[in-house]
Amino acid sequence: MTDITRQDLIDFVVRECRLLDAGRYEEWNALFTRDAIYWVPLVPDQPDGREHTSHLYEDKLLRELRIARLKSPRAFSQQPPSRCHHLLQVPTVESYEPEANRYVVRTEFHYTESQHDTVQFLVGTFFHHLTVEDGALRMTLKRVNLLNPDAALPPVQLFI
Repeated sequence: MTDITRQDLIDFVVRECRLLDAGRYEEWNALFTRDAIYWVPLVPDQPDGREHTSHLYEDKLLRELRIARLKSPRAFSQQPPSRCHHLLQVPTVESYEPEANRYVVRTEFHYTESQHDTVQFLVGTFFHHLTVEDGALRMTLKRVNLLNPDAALPPVQLFI
């Protein structure tokens, strides 16, 4: 991919969420750059995830460990497996800088996760920070701003 269009950015976000909904976690994790972060801040407008506590602040190793746990038959919390669904508004391109190889896409979402008779809903905004690496779009950061991050949230088994 040399000439990234705004539609390419939007399609990336939609595909990323479809991979999660299908439980294709290894393919999803491959969408990140090697040093990328998956981040769910604990409070609104949290400036960073290193100096402040977060719900999630996962690098490649932590994402891989969580994926391995989700696949393990010993993960009793996943008997039966959780399922998820992302409902997205049309993503909007917030930053389009092809000369700097930096793009940011904002997407409002509703996330549903179910297991047994339990269904939980989360609402918020995704910020996908993207770059082109080895000819493909990759995430350098996926920030998930929940509508109510400072509330007592139920445990999220999968990836928002």
